[in-house]
Parts: sequence; structure tokens; C-alpha cells
Amino acid sequence: MRTGRAALAAAGVIVVAATAAGCGSSDDAATAAPTSTAPSVTEPGPFFAECAGVSDDEVAGRFGLGSFEAVTRNSVGCEWEIYVGGPSVSFSWYRGSPIGRERAGSDLVGRPAADVEIGGNPGFLGSAENGDGRTVLCEIGVQFGGDFIHWSVSYGLFAPVADPCDVARELAVLSVERSR
Repeated sequence: MRTGRAALAAAGVIVVAATAAGCGSSDDAATAAPTSTAPSVTEPGPFFAECAGVSDDEVAGRFGLGSFEAVTRNSVGCEWEIYVGGPSVSFSWYRGSPIGRERAGSDLVGRPAADVEIGGNPGFLGSAENGDGRTVLCEIGVQFGGDFIHWSVSYGLFAPVADPCDVARELAVLSVERSR
């Protein structure tokens, strides 16, 4: 019997110790509690029609290399190419996504981002040159609260007919003007 009582008493001590260890002051709980950072909720930006409301002819006219095919066309993005891997223009719409990540990516791949403003909205512009010093690729992102749009214009190996940054900016302006 004594061993049963001793075991029971030892178990009681363990339970009391465990319970006591779980109790503490509120200061202890605050310092021991893990912290989490919930994503901040932002107001949604405006609505953009398919391809930002910009027609194939408007894109081709600004790009300056004649007609080309719309390769991708959906509610969040469009891409136009002359041929696969050749000169291209693309539009993307990001809802609830931070523009800073896209901007950092531009910096990371050697297209240092500069601040721009389109229709009162902040954004960035990044570009790359070929070996001759001509700009052959340009991207522009425009922020709307927690959303942003992104235009990318690339001439690939073709000699640029129009400055890709002028093309990207003009397309971004059209997009902002046509947003709802």
C-alpha cells in the first residue's frame, strides 16, 4: 500500500508542479507568447478591364513593329508577341500584392527602379540596355493601395523602333485613365 500511496503522492506533486509552471504573471505570458504579423488589409484599387482596356491596335501602334498576336488574354493579364521569344509587350494586374516585391525584383535583375507617378499614383520604372547603350526593355509598375498594374515592353534582339520606356509609360497612362 505504501508504494501505491507514494506513487499517487508523486503523481500529485507532478500535476501540481506542471499546473504551477503553466501559471505565471501576465508579463511572463506576454514575453513568452509568439508574435505574428498578420498581413495588413488595404483598400482594393480600381477595376481594370481585360488587357487594361487597351486594344491590340493601340499596343501595336505604340510598339511600332507592326501587327502581332495576343498570346495571352485573361482578366489579370495579357501578352502580345511578334513570335515566341521575340519582341513583346505584357500587362499584368496584381490584386492584394505588394508592389515592393516587383520593384525589388527589377533591382535584383539589373534594372534599377526609379520612382514614377502616373495619374497621381506612385510607381516605379526599370529598364535594361543592349550592348550599344540602347534601351531594349522597360517595365513600369503603378500602385493603387494594395494593388498594382505592371507593363513590360521588350524589343529582344530587334532594334527599338520606339523608346520602350515611352511605350510602357503611354500604356500605363491609358490603363489608369480607363480604370473604373
